[in-house]
Amino acid sequence: MLSKRGWIIVSAIGGLLTLGILLAAARIPFSSQTLRDRVVEGLAENLDADVELGGLTMRLLPRLRAQGSSLAVYHKGRRDLPPMIAVKTFTIDAGLLNLWRMHVSRVTLEGLQLSIPPGDTRRELRAERAARDTTNAPDARDANDETPQGDGPSLERQVVIDELLADEATVTILRRDPTKPPRVWALHTLRMTSVGATQAMPFTSRITNALPPGQVDTEGSFGPFDRDDPGQSPILGAFTFNNADLSVFKGIAGTLSSKGTYGGTLDTLEARGETTTPNFSLTMVGHEVPLTATYHAVIDATNGETRLERIDATVLETSFVATGGVFEVEGVKGREVRVDVDMKGGRIEDMMRLAVKTPQPLMTGALTLEAKLLIPPGPVDIVEKMRLDGVFNIEGGRFTNAAVQRQVTNLSRKASGRKNEEPHPRVTSDFSAKFKMAEGRLSLNDLTFDIPGAIVALDGRYALRQGTLAFAGNLYMDAKVSQMVSGFKSLLLKLVDPIFRKQGRTVIPIKVSGTRDNPKFGLDAKRVF
Repeated sequence: MLSKRGWIIVSAIGGLLTLGILLAAARIPFSSQTLRDRVVEGLAENLDADVELGGLTMRLLPRLRAQGSSLAVYHKGRRDLPPMIAVKTFTIDAGLLNLWRMHVSRVTLEGLQLSIPPGDTRRELRAERAARDTTNAPDARDANDETPQGDGPSLERQVVIDELLADEATVTILRRDPTKPPRVWALHTLRMTSVGATQAMPFTSRITNALPPGQVDTEGSFGPFDRDDPGQSPILGAFTFNNADLSVFKGIAGTLSSKGTYGGTLDTLEARGETTTPNFSLTMVGHEVPLTATYHAVIDATNGETRLERIDATVLETSFVATGGVFEVEGVKGREVRVDVDMKGGRIEDMMRLAVKTPQPLMTGALTLEAKLLIPPGPVDIVEKMRLDGVFNIEGGRFTNAAVQRQVTNLSRKASGRKNEEPHPRVTSDFSAKFKMAEGRLSLNDLTFDIPGAIVALDGRYALRQGTLAFAGNLYMDAKVSQMVSGFKSLLLKLVDPIFRKQGRTVIPIKVSGTRDNPKFGLDAKRVF
């Protein structure tokens, strides 16, 4: 599934950065110092921030052109945090007639860096701001203070930037745990138009996503900006995500592409889209299969967690539904994936193609499956750290190896007491089991293998990487042991029929060992008596 916070980044830049810089052109200034003062005062007032600005020069004719450097906007009273906005240099271009209409033709930002604090810090900042607003409310002012309130439109409501450009910008998501490295996104291009505080602002951007790495192209609209709670500022748009390399996640490979739409607020973003990975594979297996999916996800920007409302995925001809999410783990580097999987009407050969290394699937048949999937964080092969817990059923299973299928057919014929009949060419097998997977080992409990005349019930383990088998259980047959053979052997085996006959069925203890390519079946002599 995808990292979606790139979309939040695009809108955050437009909302947090432009509100103040555009104030520089609110009225026609006649000196560099006047313009500098207005930039600092406008940013400080409208963003409730502490502002630092290095040099600023201005040329008034024939057009206003102002150039500034070393702009830093800090959360008010919080120099312990990086500046929420930092700009190496910026340029303001405006025609005098446009300035009279309160329009700035263009603002260009170079070296833009936007830092977003973690969710708990953002809540602290909102609480601090609310406390300041309460202190500065009109009923808290001195009764003799006759300063008029709201005596005219604020500057932020008067100014519109026709075009804002900020290429090669970076956005940093700070972590709650300072020992964890921040997440950094690179915005190669950002263009916003009709930028104003009280209206929706169209934007386009190209972003490099962090994990999995890939290019996101997005366009949409952001705003109006919510000054009291920026996290509630609305955003709406569409995106494409191309050439994402999944091999950065140890244990899988493939090139993912995605497209979709998103909407909501900066704090909570809802996304719907579809993904295509034509060459998805588990690196331990190496078989490439096409994987497609449609999804509905909710991204919480305050903590970066993603809740997967629904995923409809297809591998070859097998479809399944998944729900779950990607969550932070306290005190642990990385994130945890938790997903519930529900598969109805799948095909076992598709799953074996993905998960088993043999050139062709060992079996064909209809598959249903329910499972809980957990992938803990950490730089470990996904097959080794993945945990599964669930049940499966295979109906109408047939082995692709002709020799194995003949053995199954012969077993069915003999177990039914029809040893002299010709084998039926269409004997199929049904399987069911409870399974758990951890540390690269698949444990199967209550595994049943059902064919006409016989049932095999086993418990045991299968090591995925080594391909080794270790199972033990019973073979239940309709026929007696002596009925499975003819002639003198049949007469001899009549002596042992009572040993294996229980409640009208023959019960033979068996064990399975060897490897997936060379399984060995045999009598478990220790459990005969």
